Amino acid sequence: MRYFITLSYDGARYHGWQIQPNGPSVQEKLQWALSTLLRQEISVTGAGRTDAGVHASMMVAHFDFSGEWGEGDGQPLDGRQLAYKLNRLLPQDIAVQEVRQVSNDLHARFSATSRTYHYYIHTVKDPFLRDRSCELHYPLDFEKMNEAAAILMTYEDFGAFCKAHADVKTTICHITAAWWHQTSPTTWYFEITANRFLRNMVRAVVGTLIDVGRGRLSLDDFRKVIEGKRRTEAGESMPAHALFLENITY
Repeated sequence: MRYFITLSYDGARYHGWQIQPNGPSVQEKLQWALSTLLRQEISVTGAGRTDAGVHASMMVAHFDFSGEWGEGDGQPLDGRQLAYKLNRLLPQDIAVQEVRQVSNDLHARFSATSRTYHYYIHTVKDPFLRDRSCELHYPLDFEKMNEAAAILMTYEDFGAFCKAHADVKTTICHITAAWWHQTSPTTWYFEITANRFLRNMVRAVVGTLIDVGRGRLSLDDFRKVIEGKRRTEAGESMPAHALFLENITY
């Protein structure tokens, strides 16, 4: 039987979602908790791979289990009870919202139709935002940045925003939304939705849009960066702590 887990996490102390040999990961913690509770080795597959320090307001993962748990006698797991026990066992910076049985042909990664990320910035020092938002103090033209963001949706190949030497078969992505939202006089977030994302793509896109907002790149320059498909021509990768995986749809 296959189960989907919906969870959220603060990525500050993790080396990303995926298990790493050199530090703790969210996948590792979740697999350990499930294996402990279900008393067998459980492998978890996530909907994506957030980088080190990136947070998730929503992550989805799946696992397979056909054994007995509690008084199950081969019956489906009690999702509410398992979610409760997982939250008692997992660290405070990982929270499970739901465990539910799904069709065996559903896949947390390959069945997802879109992912949405948010990148947060603030322009006045704020002690309560320091580990959730990127502090910037130079003037930014958000109208121009939104014009550039709209240009993203007219392209499909985003090799310019892919981490150098990343092991990917294709740099084709279909972006369906890209926009800067103002939430107060001093706070903004960038929202971007696509069917898939390349490694480090969102932070590189944001860094390049920031260059547009600072007047370092024109809209024509921005198009040339995308068309050139060279990571060295795009903007810097923005800090990870302000990036959130916000939503996944199936």
